[in-house]
Amino acid sequence: MYARIAGVGAYLPGSPVSNDELARRGIATTDEWIVSRTGIRARHLAEDACATSDLAFEASRRALESAGMAASGLDLIIVATTTPDFIFPSTACLLQEKLGNTGAMAFDMQAVCGGFVYALCVAEKFIRSGSHKAALVVGAEVVSRILDWRDRATCVLFGDGAGAVVLAASDAPGIIATVARADGSQHGILSVAGQVRGGRVRGDPFLRMDGQAVFKFAVRVLSEIAHECCARAGIPPSGIDWLIPHQANIRIIESTVKKLKLPMDKAVVTVDRHGNTSAASIPLALDAAARDGRIQRGHKVMLAGVGAGITWGAVLLQF
Repeated sequence: MYARIAGVGAYLPGSPVSNDELARRGIATTDEWIVSRTGIRARHLAEDACATSDLAFEASRRALESAGMAASGLDLIIVATTTPDFIFPSTACLLQEKLGNTGAMAFDMQAVCGGFVYALCVAEKFIRSGSHKAALVVGAEVVSRILDWRDRATCVLFGDGAGAVVLAASDAPGIIATVARADGSQHGILSVAGQVRGGRVRGDPFLRMDGQAVFKFAVRVLSEIAHECCARAGIPPSGIDWLIPHQANIRIIESTVKKLKLPMDKAVVTVDRHGNTSAASIPLALDAAARDGRIQRGHKVMLAGVGAGITWGAVLLQF
């Protein structure tokens, strides 16, 4: 029994907000400064009334349509997010209601930018065990809600969005190998350290990042985890048809591709269109490449993500 991707979907809220538009809004930056350092040209920002579960619903609806499946056929729903609608109940349960599903197991996965890969690893194990037949795995974020818009080093990097896949039991090969890791000793280089206590926010409620430390860590572990995942599958990195890394920074992507000795045209890059959307970035890129025809059935695709925690992981699948 395998777990195979049966459908993909994605959603970006509103119109793209360009780097020049951020400058017009009073942020001390320029298009040249952002593009030269990150490769980001635009991002999407959700309106105040739009919640993470709303973005997740739109991406999920498209993924279910792509799979030719009704929401009632799902028996597992996992939402990877670091910006849930509420402290509780889970965003997955809120999404379940919006989809009209009753009875599926539903929970959130919190591994920040590594969340989608983590969630896919978990969902695959449920299906391979035989306990579940059809899973909806979503990465959805409204990162704009936790940004300090006075800090140009971070606020220009992120955006909002959602991506989803339907994972179904199959006799044909699907997910071939998975690897997931974490190193909690590195939690201080990327965090939102605030908390709610006694009805008040205690600590810093904004995203803070040591950019240099995160860059160095990400460049090292993304290539290492991809190599490890390939080794588990018994193939060399050259056997990968497509690499879909976390979409955070074009220079991290380029370094990862170089370390894997792959041509750059084997990497799916969408960071320029939506910035770093945390757990949504990998499924957004997967959806883009599947819908424009680059990724075809039978292609071997490597997903590799890294996020705060620090968490990181990789999934090798046959699409």
